[in-house]
Amino acid sequence: MTTSLSPLLLRSAIVAALGGLLFGFDTAVISGTTAALEREYDLSKAGLGFTVASALIGTVLGAILAARPADVYGRKQALIGIAVLYFVSAVGSGLAWDWFSLLFFRFIGGIGVGAASVVSPMYIAEISPAPVRGRLVALTQFNVVFGILLAFVSNYVTAQIVEGSAWRWMLGMEAVPAAAFFFFLLANPESPRWLVLKGRTGDARAVLRRLGTDHQRADRELDDIAAAVDLERHAKGERLFQRGYLRPVLLAIAIAAFNQLSGINALMYYAPDIFRMAGAAGSSALLQTVAVGGTNLVFTMLALAIIDHVGRRMLMLVGSIGYIVSLTATAWAFYRYGGEFTQTGGVIVLVSLLVFIASHAFGQGAVIWVFISEIFPNQVRARGQALGSFTHWFMAAAISWTFPMIAAASGGHVFAFYAGMMVLQLLWVLFVMPETKGVPLEQLQKGLSPSSALSPARRAWPPAPARRPR
Repeated sequence: MTTSLSPLLLRSAIVAALGGLLFGFDTAVISGTTAALEREYDLSKAGLGFTVASALIGTVLGAILAARPADVYGRKQALIGIAVLYFVSAVGSGLAWDWFSLLFFRFIGGIGVGAASVVSPMYIAEISPAPVRGRLVALTQFNVVFGILLAFVSNYVTAQIVEGSAWRWMLGMEAVPAAAFFFFLLANPESPRWLVLKGRTGDARAVLRRLGTDHQRADRELDDIAAAVDLERHAKGERLFQRGYLRPVLLAIAIAAFNQLSGINALMYYAPDIFRMAGAAGSSALLQTVAVGGTNLVFTMLALAIIDHVGRRMLMLVGSIGYIVSLTATAWAFYRYGGEFTQTGGVIVLVSLLVFIASHAFGQGAVIWVFISEIFPNQVRARGQALGSFTHWFMAAAISWTFPMIAAASGGHVFAFYAGMMVLQLLWVLFVMPETKGVPLEQLQKGLSPSSALSPARRAWPPAPARRPR
């Protein structure tokens, strides 16, 4: 028998994925306010960097702490709490009475972003039947990118309509989708996996039936869930940081660190400032960020459509080369034109950064979370993903904090540094990163065993992927 894609299942997945949309919106909306915040609070470049990074510091905390309330109160209640954090952050940031209150409310929003990056895909994965799980979980990644585009569009439109305090409206606009997220969640069912975890098997069976699972398959899924929960309980004492898991730990840290060392969050948070540095006027700079968001969305969709066909390493190889070319061209333009950009120089920066965002969306942006979720064995997968998430957000905070200071000294230096890091990423992909496409998780676990921890990746690693039993 097959499991149908019921209206409730589809609706619940879409609503949960709104956590990803708000994740993207919250992280990108600050980009349109940086110049105004510098004037409003008389910020130095270091102060501006810390203001932007304040949300990311909250993101690190949210990613670390999200699992506990999700386990205690349920995935649905955790998502509702995240919606409240988003709403409070948006309203508080828009009404901030001083710099410290703005930092506080942005930090609150960051906690929501970090928690959403963990709980939204977790909830969708737990309510989805295996045949459609990948596509439904991918809704979160799509919505993150769509949320970024929405934030760029919202900033541009707000700047055209509102005069004077446009930055307050930009930050406060998030309250509208946050309120919608809260009310839509009320009709979502709880995760059947969490219900089993709490011993509420009857409620879990009822939820599975509501989500479109037939009676016999519901019983089988409940047995599978119970077995997985029992395995996790027995594996709680398993340490992540031990020799047996050295290679997946290093792989997760490397891909998460390289993700941010590309400078992607510098572009996301400071895109209008970068375009203004390259000679664009205020409204034109905001409009160019919309082009960045649109390119990001298109190439993310393309990568998600082919990732299971061409493999993770191929996307990373193409993305790495695109990074190097585009960042080198951007650095050259800043060295060549300095503070006196011509129209030609501005066009070179715009085209280069569009190639850069396309390279990121097609490579790292599409691969990172899929790859990290595949390389850890069941016993430590949750902690391995938490490690990857922590590394990602920690590096994001560091890059976002330091970018204004370095760029103020030399725009060429900062982009040359990012280009150099991407040369290292290319070497890592060529000689270290394994291919995980189509490889059963059990075989991946053997391939990443201690005996192979120092062996370089081969193009066809592991040598002969076993077929999954039918």
